[in-house]
Amino acid sequence: MSKISRRSLLGYSGTAAAGAVLASSAAPASASTDSGEAAAPVDFPTGTEFTGNTSIGPIDAAMTLTFTLRVDQAPAANDVTPLEVAEALSALAEARGWPPITFYGAPAPAPLN
Repeated sequence: MSKISRRSLLGYSGTAAAGAVLASSAAPASASTDSGEAAAPVDFPTGTEFTGNTSIGPIDAAMTLTFTLRVDQAPAANDVTPLEVAEALSALAEARGWPPITFYGAPAPAPLN
């Protein structure tokens, strides 16, 4: 993982390069730990803001997507999760020729998908 913090990288560069560095240096939430065990997914609080960046390098195109989701007192059959939204947005972008998008939640930048 890069020693450059996400905040400092984005503070110096709002370009697609920042998103590309973040995406390439971050491990997925379900990645293995050094001991070979699967890491537990992060439990984000309701109302967490998620952001994902992607770029198409050869044409210098960039896209940033941000979303929050709040579902209150819905039956389990009607619940929509942040992971489902992230995967749907990434699939939509991929259908239009963009690379897959990894979304990160705050306050501690941790990958959602």
